[in-house]
Order: sequence, then C-alpha cells, then structure tokens
Amino acid sequence: MGTHQIDKNWLTLATINDILANNNQLQLSKEATALIVKCRTYLDNKMSNNDKPIYGINTGFGALCDTEIPTEDLEKLQRNLVMSHACGMGEEVPQDVVKLMLLFKIQGISYGHSGVDLKTVQRLIDFYNNGVFPVVYEQGSLGASGDLAPLAHLSLPLIGLGEVNYKGKKISGAEINKKFGWEAIQLQSKEGLALLNGTQFMSAYGIHSLLRAKKLSTLTDLITAVSIDAYDGRISPFNELVHKIRPHDGQFLTARNIQKTLAGSEIITQEKAHVQDPYSFRCSPQVHGASKDAIAHVQSIFEKEINSVTDNPTIFPDEDEIISAGNFHGQPLAISLDYLGIAIAELGSISERRIYKLIGGERGLPTFLVANPGLNSGFMITQYAAASVVSQNKQLAVPCSVDTIDSSNGQEDHVSMGANAATKVYRMVDNLEKIMGVEMLNAAQGLEFRKPLKSSPIINDFVTEYRKSVNFVEDDVEMHPLIEKSIQFIKDFSNELSTQDFL
Repeated sequence: MGTHQIDKNWLTLATINDILANNNQLQLSKEATALIVKCRTYLDNKMSNNDKPIYGINTGFGALCDTEIPTEDLEKLQRNLVMSHACGMGEEVPQDVVKLMLLFKIQGISYGHSGVDLKTVQRLIDFYNNGVFPVVYEQGSLGASGDLAPLAHLSLPLIGLGEVNYKGKKISGAEINKKFGWEAIQLQSKEGLALLNGTQFMSAYGIHSLLRAKKLSTLTDLITAVSIDAYDGRISPFNELVHKIRPHDGQFLTARNIQKTLAGSEIITQEKAHVQDPYSFRCSPQVHGASKDAIAHVQSIFEKEINSVTDNPTIFPDEDEIISAGNFHGQPLAISLDYLGIAIAELGSISERRIYKLIGGERGLPTFLVANPGLNSGFMITQYAAASVVSQNKQLAVPCSVDTIDSSNGQEDHVSMGANAATKVYRMVDNLEKIMGVEMLNAAQGLEFRKPLKSSPIINDFVTEYRKSVNFVEDDVEMHPLIEKSIQFIKDFSNELSTQDFL
C-alpha cells in the first residue's frame, strides 16, 4: 500500500489502475492544500464585503436562482441542498465505482476553484482511505447540472446523514462519524453546491468501464487467435503488409497481437483446403481495431474530464471573478459513452459470429463440437445464449445523448442523459465478458479436435490455464456451470492485464 498525492499532475487511466491495484492511500499535496485554503479565504472575504446576489452562494438553485438568501441562512441553505437533492432510486452503485467517485470529487475540488473548506476535502479523503463508501443509487441523474442526485447521496454522510458501506456492513452516516470520532461537517456557503455539481458519477462509471474495456479489447484478440486455430483459419489476413497500407492504429495493433499469439502453431502453418475465411475471422483486425480506436478516443475525453473543474459557479481568486457557467454539463461524456457502448457491442457481435462458425460442423470439426452429435446436443445452445446477450447489447447501444427532457421549470432546458449512458455501458461490459466467456468455451473445445497438431506456445499455455477451471466436454453435461466458470476465467485473466494494449 502506497500513497498517491492529490495535486495538479495529470491523472491517467494507467495512474488510476495503479492507485486501485496497489490500494494506495490519498494525501493532499502542499500545493493543493494551499490552493484550497486560498480559494476559501477569498470567498469568505468576498461574502463579507458583498451585498449582491451570487448564484448558489447567496441565492437559491436552478429555477430559484433569483431568490436571495439572508447571510444567517447560508449554512442551512447548503445543508438543505444536500438533503433535498438526495433523490436517488434503483440499485446501489457498486462500491468500486463509489470509490472512484470519491477520488474524482476530491481531485476536482482540489484545484482551488470550488470554494470548499479544507476540512470537507479532508473528510472525503478520510472516507476514501478508510474504505467508507457512501450508499449511492444508480438512477436519478440527468447528467446536466452534473450528477446532482448521486453526488447528494455521496455527500450526505459528511453531514451525518445517509448511509455508508463499511467493511461489508451498511451503517448510518451518524454511526460512521461516531465510530471514527468525526464531527459532522457544517457546510459553509457554496460547499453543498460544489459537492453536488460535477460529473463524478458519469466519470467514475466511465473510467471503470474503460479500464475493463481496454483490457478486454486485448484479451479478445487472444481468444480470437484460439478460435482461428480451432477453425483451421489462415494467417495471411494478419500480415503486416496489409495493415501498413491502411494504417489505423487499432487495426494494426490487433493484427500484430493475433499474429504474435499464433506464432509457432502447427495448425496455422498446415496446408489449407480453403483460400479464405469468413469475415468474423478474416476481418477481426478491422473490427476489433475500430473498437480499440474508439476506446482510445473515449479515454482521451475522460482523462480530460477527471482533470477538470466541473462544479458551478467557479471561483478565480487571482482574477477576482466568480462565474456561473456550465462546466457541469455532461454532453462530452454522454456522447463518448454512447460511442464506447457501440465499440463494446461490436466486439461482442463479432465474437458471437465466430461461435456460430465453430459449432457448424465445418473444416473437420464435429457438429456442435461433440463427438457424437444427435445423441448429444453439445454446444448448440451456448450460441443461443451468446446471441441473446449480443442482442441485448445491440439494444443498449441505442444512444442516450440524443435525448433531453426539460427540468427545473425550464431553467435546465437541455440535459445530456450521460448518467444513463454511463450505467448502460457498465452493463454492456458485463455482457461482453459473458460473450467472450462463451467464445472461449467453444474455441478451447474445438481446439481439442485438432490434435495431434499443436497450437502455438502462447495459446497452449493459455488453454492449459483455462483447463484448470473448465474441462473438455466428452458427452452432454449441465452447461451453465461451465459457462459461469468460463466467464469468471475471463474476468480474472483480464484483471491481470495491464492497461496497455499489448499482449
């Protein structure tokens, strides 16, 4: 366990992966501490010498922006904001996503443009470092004024309300404060709004899905190589010459991954009776590659976002400006999440097509990949199962970012729906793991029928590791447990990959 300094250094996907993998603690740098204190001091001085309305600081919120609030009620205003906005519904947000929400909220308010008190920032760090994860709900955010409802639930325990998950138990915000000897935070002017405005719900879901998708996009190349040998496919579509004259990065990388994985295979080098393979094999560099390029683009958007200030109004002490604007609007994330969803759906779609070809009784493979088809149904219904999940991902790939519904009496008249896009993509990544698990189940089964020819050393080692969890099927067995073990293998193996694209 190490320490990660919260500062102005650029947070990357690789950095976040390291923070999580090493279970690093968070600590404010001296620079970040000074910026937080400077901004808060500026705001306090400004308020003591100001009698004009400043949105969200001495006014109401949203459509109530023209309602001025007396100085003696400013603390109550912020507490009321947090309580009234905690309107979450649905399932609880997974705790590993809540952990990222905390990290990104701490990062965003540490730049010295939010006016949050140092005690409040430190309490969020205490939550993170002690594994105190507020109970947040999946539904309720429009992704417009940031993620108001989810971030309200994230903030409730700061003021002694709401619930948290701690060491496997759900306890109240008041109880967790008592356990650690913490006093409930008395929110000062602007603090509630700074906590609730922002895109940390969308960002946390997006980064979590990106970390998984990036690793799965590498693993799917490896599984495709197993399928190619199981199907007695050709190596020529992966020749570097082909991809140099259409130099998309993802395409080139996929071809290289597959060629490297198949190096040394006796199956791939044997003489072929066919001159061409179906698209799902032959065009895997082009299809996987397009998804890789999409993932890379989305990564660039999200890395900008988590290194940004996304609450409102924003405070500029050096310029003596407090500006109400729209950095909380989730449109950049919503469009990117929809794009990521399409990329994920396509990886699953082409995977299912390879499954379909493997069970078809072609190229010396038995029909449905069992030695005695007819008496045995073999792997017939595994393709049905994968097709069902693929179809669901296609339905989920319908974009959220083109939808909008007026809110706050028309004051917030265009919303991103990025929160729905974020939770949707999380589910799509889950589905991709399932589809890849089914392809691996079929590919490993088909490879057995190529013996005594051997596949490549990389594939042999990979399948040997796989066989520790999933057995070869001689005759019909209950398939669900095998599918579940195969999916778990995919999850475990991908978790061990780095965030780099290379095998």
